[in-house]
This record gives sequence, C-alpha cells and structure tokens, in this order.
Amino acid sequence: MGKIVRALSEDGGVLCSALDSTDMVREMARLHGASAAVTAALGRMTTAASIMGAMLKYEGDRLTLRVNGGGPCGTLTAVSDYRGNVKCCAGDPQASAPSVEELVGSDGTFTVIKDMGLKEPYCGQIPLVSGNIAQDITAYYSVSEQLPTVCALGILFDEDSRIKAAGGYMVQVVPPISEKSVRLLDENLAKMDSISGMLEQRLDPGQIALTALSGLGGEILDSWDAQYYCDCSRERTREVLISLGKKELARLAEEQEETEVCCHFCNKKYNFSADEMLKLLKE
Repeated sequence: MGKIVRALSEDGGVLCSALDSTDMVREMARLHGASAAVTAALGRMTTAASIMGAMLKYEGDRLTLRVNGGGPCGTLTAVSDYRGNVKCCAGDPQASAPSVEELVGSDGTFTVIKDMGLKEPYCGQIPLVSGNIAQDITAYYSVSEQLPTVCALGILFDEDSRIKAAGGYMVQVVPPISEKSVRLLDENLAKMDSISGMLEQRLDPGQIALTALSGLGGEILDSWDAQYYCDCSRERTREVLISLGKKELARLAEEQEETEVCCHFCNKKYNFSADEMLKLLKE
C-alpha cells in the first residue's frame, strides 16, 4: 500500500500533498517486467497520477496522465481514481536509456485528462518541457491551470537495481496568494533536500509535507492508503471487443479458434473462443 498525506498552511493558502509510493511502484514494475529505466520513468508517472488523482472531489472521477516525447519507451500512461489508486503502462516496458529524460524524450506533449462525469472530459495539453515528468507537471499547472505548483518525484534503487523507496510531493499556492507565505515557501523549498535524499533518510509523507510548510503553521488535513489497482474484468473486455464492430469480430471468429486480449495495465489475459466471438457478433 502507498500512503497519501495532505497538509495545509495555517492561512489556507498553501497545500502540500505527499506520497510514499514504494509498494505501488514495486507492483507496477513486477506486473510489467519493467527495466530499471522504465521503472524510474513510469514510477514517477505512477506517483504523480496518484497525487493528482487524490485532488479530485467525487467517487467516479478519473484522471489520466499521458506523456509522449518520442523516446525509446514510447507513450507513458497513468490512470488514477479520486482516492489515488492508480494503474499505468508503457509502450515498451523493457526500454533502456541513461536517464529518464532520454528515455521519455522531449519532442512531444504532456496531457492531462480529467473525467468528472461531465458531458465531455476536461483535457489540458502542453509541449513537453524536459521529459523529466516532475518539471513537466509543474509547467502544466502554470500554463493550463494558472496554479503555482512545485512537483518533486523520485525512485531510489539499491546497488542491484531493486526499488528501495519511491515517493513524491506536490505543493500548490491557492488564491488569495500571500506574499509572506510564498516567500517562506520559497525558502523552505530551497533548503529542503531532494526527494531522493528525503527518501534515503526514510522521511514519511507527513514529515515531508510539514517540512515544506515549515513556518506556515502547517497541519495535516488527512491521510489514507492507496494502491496499484487495475479494474479490468472479463465483462469490460467483452465491451471492448463489441466496440470493434461486426466486421472485425467476424474476421477474428473466422481466423482464430481463440482470441486473446491482454490488459495493458496489468497484463491479465482474457480468452474468447470462436463461438463466444460469434455470440458477441450477434449482440
């Protein structure tokens, strides 16, 4: 389980959300058989999506992050619910590169989709700033939502490339903006260790959040557990197959004794016989 903690400054103008995503990232890496490089990049996406998803208000709300920078890992996608439970996938989970930036690439876009039960989902998109992911999220909030934000994400490996710790935090200043609060926050962030350094020191999410709000009378608002969770099912897979249309279903039923569908988020496989495909065709 991961743990999300949210803390608020005394004047209500600065919110910090912090997450220990170690277990979530380990599960992601296990399910996808991800290389260390993809684990570093997709782990950041997992952490960020969980933190951002937890900012949604209502059950049923969903947030999707998508990064396509032209790098060897292909498109990275992460989906979170309003409690920060998250699932994700990469175009090539075994890709390799010397750094996250080189793995992701920087010639592309960063996209945020919020499905909040409205007629059309909200979609915000910006050109990638660096492929670093944390810097791209900071830029997204500045450009698309005009919300001053600092995002830090990190994955810590041991000498055998196993995940020691993973986590991150996001600090946002909300109107009305206090110059004093901004000044103190800037001072705090300048003095704080890197997120990897804080993970190395085994600081928990509450300690990280309150450190960011030092001198601002910060108090913990709430905390809860989140996890890597895929909600795929055989019934949902049936709906996907039906959406392919009559022509494609007929082709699959004719050419294959069994059609296998693999979930991109958890690699679970669902098999449908030719007879089952014909039944779907009738539906």
